[in-house]
Amino acid sequence: MRYVDELTGALKAQLSIAYRTKDLLAYGLRRRLREGYSSLDFRADARAALAVSALGIPMAIALAITLGVAPQYGLYTAVVAGLACALLGGSPAQVTGPTAAMVVVILPILHKLGFGGLLVAGAMAGALLVVMGLARMGRFLQFIPHPVTTGFTSGVAVVIVLLQLRPLLGLPVGSSESVLAQVAQVARSLSGVNGWELLVGATTLVALLGIPRVTRRVPATLTALALVSLLVLAAGSLIPDFHVATIGGTFSSSVDGHVIRGIPPLPPLPLVPWHLEHAPVLSYEVIRELLPSAFAIAALAAIESLNTAMMVDGVSGSKHDPNAELIALGIANMVCPFFGGIAASGAVARTAANLRTGARSPLAAALQSVIILAGVIVLAPLMSYLPLAALAAMMLVLARNQSEILHFLRLARIGQRSDVLVMFTCFVLTVAFDMVLAVTVGVVLAALLFMRRMAVLTKVVLDTRSTETYSLPPGVRLYEVAGPLFFGAAKSAMDALHNSDHTARLLILSMKHVPTIDATGLVAVESVLERLQRSKTHVILAGLQAEVAELLERAGIRRVPGRLSIAPDVETAVSMAIVHAAHSGS
Repeated sequence: MRYVDELTGALKAQLSIAYRTKDLLAYGLRRRLREGYSSLDFRADARAALAVSALGIPMAIALAITLGVAPQYGLYTAVVAGLACALLGGSPAQVTGPTAAMVVVILPILHKLGFGGLLVAGAMAGALLVVMGLARMGRFLQFIPHPVTTGFTSGVAVVIVLLQLRPLLGLPVGSSESVLAQVAQVARSLSGVNGWELLVGATTLVALLGIPRVTRRVPATLTALALVSLLVLAAGSLIPDFHVATIGGTFSSSVDGHVIRGIPPLPPLPLVPWHLEHAPVLSYEVIRELLPSAFAIAALAAIESLNTAMMVDGVSGSKHDPNAELIALGIANMVCPFFGGIAASGAVARTAANLRTGARSPLAAALQSVIILAGVIVLAPLMSYLPLAALAAMMLVLARNQSEILHFLRLARIGQRSDVLVMFTCFVLTVAFDMVLAVTVGVVLAALLFMRRMAVLTKVVLDTRSTETYSLPPGVRLYEVAGPLFFGAAKSAMDALHNSDHTARLLILSMKHVPTIDATGLVAVESVLERLQRSKTHVILAGLQAEVAELLERAGIRRVPGRLSIAPDVETAVSMAIVHAAHSGS
């Protein structure tokens, strides 16, 4: 009874969040239905759903196996997250499910806290995504620098390739959470390589790359895996010493006391993540330990999903709502763990296939999830014959397609040294450590470099042409302040005024090119004005923009006769300076 109460309470909390955010939810579906939806549209969506599910089923299985969990959990993720995001999201054609980048970021969590800890971290990440959507952060996440995303995307591709070495070579699964440590274990175990596994992987790779060159009328992934599975089944009957690992021979589940080899033919059933065997007891200490990983999952899921949604907009001419997408993704990731699903995000390959096969509304992605669910129930016995080496070969093709190797090499060739440094740092940290560290360090580095560039652009210079242009009286100087005065640039920019000509009795500060001032910039301005007033130098602030003028007013920087004046433009400030000089001279 306690189990049911906890599960009911958790689901009620999630439904409450969904109700409060109903105005943002289902933006993509509501917009498409308002435009009109016919039977022809439904048939187009159904065709696209069939094509995408042919790619989505083996992809979900392979990603779960790469992570090291039972393959059905990848399918459950595709069903639950795919259906939730399609119906509630803000993009018209995005397909959501397990992705390679998600596998890389959650792999260390699985090794450290087990499957239960992984599910709890995914639910926490879902809550963070909902908060991000409610806070309208969708637009801000699109400003993640390109070198950061290129670096960790390329790093993810390399990690995925390295994780396929064991199944391709027929070696036992490693226990180390470090990818490089697993590679070292593979190197020490090369004497145990299974040549048959390597042959199956190579055959699958040739088929995956060759079928699209011959025809595009059949789904290459499904066709290649089906052909290789038949060949493996035939070879097992004809060759006495032939043996390769398959899903049925590697994974098993217990259902009502019966052991089922491979994938159980069941829909995703409700569970409580912290009640799983060996799951960590839900406590403040566990939540605190999982919080950094949850932040990394949420950030990466948001970046992946919003980038995929922008790709959809570019191809279809549609317009997505990023905040609706974040909230839908958050709800999906909060619900998924209660059905055994891992963290999910927008899937680039499946979304591209959805668009390519003619999807016209979010119902295509929803139907794809329903078809995958039917496949789990009906085709589970057949999926047991899939060789692990064949799935590993499919993951190699996925890594190649998503590696962005051309962007990586181009940026390394033409990018500024600082951008290349950020990209390589993210790449190395992703491969050698984990995505949490890579994304964190990458964003911080990019932010620091941005501040450095802005500091260079923001400057205070003496306008040497002003004496001739405006006929400035003796002892009057005109300085131009250009650029935003924020914490990365204010001090270096205002240093020029600290070193200004001490013989000047009046300074005009032209600030028409200052769009904004933050707290640090305000302190720098106040410091300069205070020093100038101590030296009895009259200051005229000219051309203040509305936002800057309002901030200075709130800070108490107002007109002080004989010390500080404010002019609407430089010409007026010069006239005031001439009058002031005349009065001082008389």
